[in-house]
Amino acid sequence: MTRSRLVVQMPQGVPSSGVDVLDRAFAVLSAFSAYDRGLTLAELSLRTGLYKSTLLRLAGSLIQHRFLSRLEDGRYRLGPAGFVLGSRYQASLDLGDVMLPIMRELNLALGEAISFHIRDGDRRICLYRIAATFSIGHQVREGAAQSLERGAGGRLLLAFSDEPGEPYDTIRRDYCAMSFGERDPEVAGISAPVFGVRQVLVGALGIVGPLTRVDRAFMTKERGRLLSSAAEATEALGGDPARLRQAALE
Repeated sequence: MTRSRLVVQMPQGVPSSGVDVLDRAFAVLSAFSAYDRGLTLAELSLRTGLYKSTLLRLAGSLIQHRFLSRLEDGRYRLGPAGFVLGSRYQASLDLGDVMLPIMRELNLALGEAISFHIRDGDRRICLYRIAATFSIGHQVREGAAQSLERGAGGRLLLAFSDEPGEPYDTIRRDYCAMSFGERDPEVAGISAPVFGVRQVLVGALGIVGPLTRVDRAFMTKERGRLLSSAAEATEALGGDPARLRQAALE
C-alpha cells in the first residue's frame, strides 16, 4: 500500500515555499511557542504533522547547526543559532524601514494623515508622519511633542504603559483608542499599538483627520485595517501579532 504524502502544518499565514525539506525544518522551529521549555518528539509530530522518523532526521541536522538543542530527558528546545540571527536582524533594522512603507500604504488607501508616535517621558513625539492627500487635513510636524493625556495616540501609549483605570482598561481590551475633538475641536483620530521583541511597546500607529471625514463611522469601518497594519509592523519588529490580528476581526 502506498503511504499518503505528509501535509506539513506551516505557521498560520505562511505559504509553502515549494522546497519540502526547508518547509519541514521551518515547521519544526515554528512549532515552539514562547512558553515552551521543551517538546517531546510526539508533541512535535502533533504540532507539525510530520512522522517521528522524519522529525528525527530533521532534528539531527537542526542540532548540528545549533537551531535545536536536545535536553537530558530527550525533549527538544530551540537552540542558540536562532538568537544569534535574531540579534543580527535587530541590529540591522531601522524603524523607519518598517513603519514608513506600512504608513504609506495606509495613506494611499485612506487619503488621511498617518502618524507614528513614541513615548518620551510624559510626552509623545511624532516620529513619522505621512500627510493627507486631501486639500484639508490635519497638520502635525515630525518631531512635534504633544501631551499624553489627550488624543488617541497619547491615551494608547498610556494604556499600554500600564496606566490603571478607564479609559485605559477599555483601550487595552480593544487594542485601539479613538479620540473626537479631544485635543483639537475639529480633529479626530484612531490609534493602535505596535510592539517589538518580548511585546515591548514601540509606539502608536494612528489615522488622524478632520471630524467631517474621520467620524465614528469611518473609524468603525477602518479599525480592522489599522489593526492589521499594526500587526504587520509588530511582526516585522519581532513582536507577536496574534492578538492584534484577532482584534482586527472583532
